[in-house]
Amino acid sequence: MIRFFLSCLLAFLISPSLAHADSPKKNVLLIAVDDLTCALGCYGDEVAVTPHIDALAAKGIRFENAYNQCPLCNPSRASILTGLRPDQTKVYDLEAHFRYAVPDAISLPQLFKQHGWYSARVGKLYHYDVPFGIGTNGLDDPASWQQVVNPKGRDTMEEALIFNAEPHRKISGALSWLAADGADEEQTDGMVATETIRLMKERKDEPFFLGAGFYRPHTPYVAPKKYFDLYPMEKIRMPDAPADDREDIPVAAFAHNNPVPNYNLPVETCLKAKQAYYACVSFVDAQVGRLMSALDELGLAENTIIVFWSDHGYHLGEHQGIWQKRTMFEESASQPFIIYDPDAAGNGTACERVVEFVDLYPTLAELAGLEVPESMPLTGRSLVPLLKNPKAEWNGNAVSQILRPADDRLPTQVMGRSIRTERWRYTEWNGGESGAELYDHEKDPHEFTNLAVEPAAEAKAVIDKLKPLLEEKAQAMPPESPVNPERL
Repeated sequence: MIRFFLSCLLAFLISPSLAHADSPKKNVLLIAVDDLTCALGCYGDEVAVTPHIDALAAKGIRFENAYNQCPLCNPSRASILTGLRPDQTKVYDLEAHFRYAVPDAISLPQLFKQHGWYSARVGKLYHYDVPFGIGTNGLDDPASWQQVVNPKGRDTMEEALIFNAEPHRKISGALSWLAADGADEEQTDGMVATETIRLMKERKDEPFFLGAGFYRPHTPYVAPKKYFDLYPMEKIRMPDAPADDREDIPVAAFAHNNPVPNYNLPVETCLKAKQAYYACVSFVDAQVGRLMSALDELGLAENTIIVFWSDHGYHLGEHQGIWQKRTMFEESASQPFIIYDPDAAGNGTACERVVEFVDLYPTLAELAGLEVPESMPLTGRSLVPLLKNPKAEWNGNAVSQILRPADDRLPTQVMGRSIRTERWRYTEWNGGESGAELYDHEKDPHEFTNLAVEPAAEAKAVIDKLKPLLEEKAQAMPPESPVNPERL
């Protein structure tokens, strides 16, 4: 009897749950990049020069089909950092704060802070205007952090030097760029890396949850000249598209700020803008490299979970001239997403399963052994099974949405909602009243043929299957009051 009691006690003491509770807390480094599409070598881009992010992807797990909940900065960031969908936070534009609708929400960094991690951010984690909000707190959430650092670099002081291809627009939303003089560390993003490394050094002896938020490649595209030199113009190309590509696409599918192809700009100007975008991507890549080197030098690399993400994707001329974000097409709804957990069995493997950004909250909570608060109505699910085995059965789908304001094209504001499975993308505008789209990614990965226009029997069957899945995750109606287009 005594021997049985002792064996039970020993089993209890070494049980996985208790061993996890007693193990040292891992650090979390959350690396956020603004407006980064999958223009990275590790995602198959043949032009991008991104050795450091590629190395991180090779070290961790690269999610090849990761989708945001809204391809617009503020709604997406609010969703990522709360684990709630836009229809829960009621954040659809660039000005609303998630605590207006969910004042008692416990954000992801706040959860870690409550359980003993030192929580701090440098730069842009929650939303604020670029470039005019750089150096401020923007729409930050004070409850999330114990310390915030808001660098403001040379790029903000030299805005008069920035070339604006569309002078009638602010540089924050126009194709605009500058091949800057000076060193990386003089630019805001270089300062973000410097300050993040400083916090790592200061807090290396205690568990930390640290957010490093980079501003590029958001417009204006500003980076030191040496990064422009990586991309000679003969390497830059505009994406191909059929001549009739736009004929089967609903009007609502095109963003209000980019209703005409390439903003009616000459192709040569667009190519220069694309060069500048890639220069910024390589500039950010260099800063990520500095962070990775610092983790190694400080002996923190094997006790730090690293998450690399962009708030959404980005268009660089697809579909005959779409630029920037705000669409339900693949280039805008998806983005890079890399997780490195030192103990993950699947490290070094790409994961093709469809995942969502609302999955990040329960994932990090599980990795840290933290209970998700009962008050948080999370709809995402933990990615830990995929970190163990990236090829595990998953049966995932992802829902994204975007709000269109009323304008001369649309008589009333319209909500677009899209669901992505491993094979299909189905999108409804205003519940289908303002148009619908269905794309077969097995046969049409660039989404050139809209099968929802006079659908054949197979397409009808797919739509009938996807509609209830879409409605399951997207039940709320658009905001009752009209939204000012400038807020979107």
